[in-house]
Amino acid sequence: TFEADGVVADNSDVYGFQMALDNARASAVGPALVLGAGGAARAVVVALLAAGFGPVRVANRTAARAEALAGDLGAEPVAWDRRTAGLTDAAVLVNATSLGMTGAPALAFDLANAAASLVVCDIVYSPLQTPLLRAAHARGLRVVDGLDMLMRQAEPGFRRWFGAEPRVDAALRARLVAVLEARG
Repeated sequence: TFEADGVVADNSDVYGFQMALDNARASAVGPALVLGAGGAARAVVVALLAAGFGPVRVANRTAARAEALAGDLGAEPVAWDRRTAGLTDAAVLVNATSLGMTGAPALAFDLANAAASLVVCDIVYSPLQTPLLRAAHARGLRVVDGLDMLMRQAEPGFRRWFGAEPRVDAALRARLVAVLEARG
């Protein structure tokens, strides 16, 4: 946005993820496991910590990146090959990697030790139902797909640009799902 003292830019990923969790009624705080260490993972960790989840554990295929993100934000790094350890006490699992995205390899993740109350989030929205979310759904776990985060993170920008409240509802979601499905 343009302010009196210059251009102001910010990131709405934290807001988008927080709203997606709220929309899923995933408010049972506890330990969290975040897969990935890029910008989206950073936003997810910030959102989880702000919502009271903890400890927040971060696993990434490149250990140094997980350690750096965890160190910056007060999270705990986890070795990628030990990413399923501690899943029995996790309240939320978030895939913030490109694994599972259209054109990328699937995320290899065993949910066998997951608590029945685990909420599984995947910020990927193409495809909408990633292999991780399908596996979680098959186990009866609550799932949150990436489309809700995408829709929610657009809200602050819409407000700033148009000075109006956006309507993020089932009709908008249905239209976006139709577009995603048409793209294959």
